[in-house]
Amino acid sequence: MTQPHPLDGVIWNALSTRQAHLAEATGKARRFLPEVSVLAGLADPTAQAYADLAQLCAPGDRVSLWDTKPYEPQPGWETVAAAPLFQMILEVPLPKQDRSPLILTLGASDVPEMLELTRLTRPGPFSQRTHELGMYLGIRAEGQLVAMCGERLRVPVHAEMSAICTHPDHLGNGYAGLLMREVARQMIARGDVPFLHVRQDNTRAIGVYERMGFRVRASFDFAVLRRV
Repeated sequence: MTQPHPLDGVIWNALSTRQAHLAEATGKARRFLPEVSVLAGLADPTAQAYADLAQLCAPGDRVSLWDTKPYEPQPGWETVAAAPLFQMILEVPLPKQDRSPLILTLGASDVPEMLELTRLTRPGPFSQRTHELGMYLGIRAEGQLVAMCGERLRVPVHAEMSAICTHPDHLGNGYAGLLMREVARQMIARGDVPFLHVRQDNTRAIGVYERMGFRVRASFDFAVLRRV
């Protein structure tokens, strides 16, 4: 019998394995601690699993889930947003390159600037403790954080790139590519295969990722839901 790929139910798998220490769980539902991420995972998209997830959420709480099929309305949940995603994976070797002196390692003291940059560029949800999900690298110009890339979901032998963003005033300098290649190199060095998720209508980003060597592995639908 073929074993399921760890990236098929990637949020559930992350919350069940390498990032279980950042999870809240009951029954068939798991979610990240709210101050870490809005992502949640279900063992299977059944009514019972959504009922279990509701037990983890207060009224008004938002969660984001991904599935291979579009979200079907469930009692107690309101749809805030939904869109199709591509899951892309890097399976080609990267050219050898020394780490650029422009690249800095980001930490807790950088969180206010990280939050400001993600509010401006909207690469995806970013919260007060999102940086605890993994490494985050950045580039500063004149003392200001102007570009960032880090990692989010981690499952066995795979790690997700996330929060790839550049300040609008600093586009065209190659910062995103520089950071992505360094994050990917560090992932590969420790034995992980890099992957990422991107909205299917974001053709500009998809082209950048393809030129770097990423290929589409699977399609998903994401839904942001509010507990009512």
